[in-house]
Amino acid sequence: MKRLLPDTFTWLLIGAVLLASLLPISGEPAEWFSVATNVAIALLFFLHGARLSTDVVVAGFLHWRLQLFILAMTFAVFPLLGLGLGLFSWLIDGPLYLGLLFLCVLPSTVQSSIAFTSIAGGNVPAAICAASTSNILGIFLTPALVALLFSAGGHVGVSFDMIWKIMLQLFLPFVAGQLLQPFIGNWIRSKKTLLTPFDRGSILMVVYLAFSEAVTEGIWHRLAAGDLALLILLDGLLLGAVLVLTSLGAKLFGFNREDSITAVFCGSKKSLASGVPMASVIFAGQSIGAIVLPLMLFHQIQLMVCAWLARVYADRRKALEAGATPV
Repeated sequence: MKRLLPDTFTWLLIGAVLLASLLPISGEPAEWFSVATNVAIALLFFLHGARLSTDVVVAGFLHWRLQLFILAMTFAVFPLLGLGLGLFSWLIDGPLYLGLLFLCVLPSTVQSSIAFTSIAGGNVPAAICAASTSNILGIFLTPALVALLFSAGGHVGVSFDMIWKIMLQLFLPFVAGQLLQPFIGNWIRSKKTLLTPFDRGSILMVVYLAFSEAVTEGIWHRLAAGDLALLILLDGLLLGAVLVLTSLGAKLFGFNREDSITAVFCGSKKSLASGVPMASVIFAGQSIGAIVLPLMLFHQIQLMVCAWLARVYADRRKALEAGATPV
């Protein structure tokens, strides 16, 4: 039961939303805070690049069938399911549905995908490669999918300037980290406990800024309790559908147990760290708080469900090993 409770980071996210609701930042202070937030996100992706070992990337890419399967789940199956959620779009506020569709075109998480794969006994090198590749490609694929799925409905257009801002904030810092990885990678990886607060702090800054703007625009006056309940239900259905599809697809492609676990945990997640900064660029001038709310809820649901699922896989592995051990 404890594994289904919100973790510390989730409580901090809720705190950031409450703070923005009570004390939203606006005007010139918001402009300066926005600059600081952009710098923090750039440093976050620099650290992601510096942590990633080139040897691990090479080892993961050798399993190309698994990598392609995960990418297809992340950037093809997920968006199709998001379009399917359009059947319920008439029930909820427009920006909330945009948020649901937006989370469907985002890359996978990095830390939690790897952590859950490791707990469950999956192929960790392949998980590291899949999660990292998803985030790198997502810098280009997410705006392209937004242009494809959103522009047709007149919701948002994607310009070269928008893509350049995303590259400047996310991709170039990641590349810089990779270039310096041979020199600082070991040190960065050894300081994980010191750098984790910085990772989370940068995301909290983005969430506070986004919801400050949303509160100023009156999000809590427009959002009913029924909308929130429906949003949680749709997020849960979306995650459940993807978990079933990744599991069945892994069997269909003949992946072994370790690779199947990797496919399930890497193919079913969506990144809050990448999603919120991208939303602030792609949906500039729109109700960003409402658009990122489905992603924040999905983030917590995926953590709770996958934490439980990882333990189920781990317990099954222990049972199999015990059964195979001679008495």
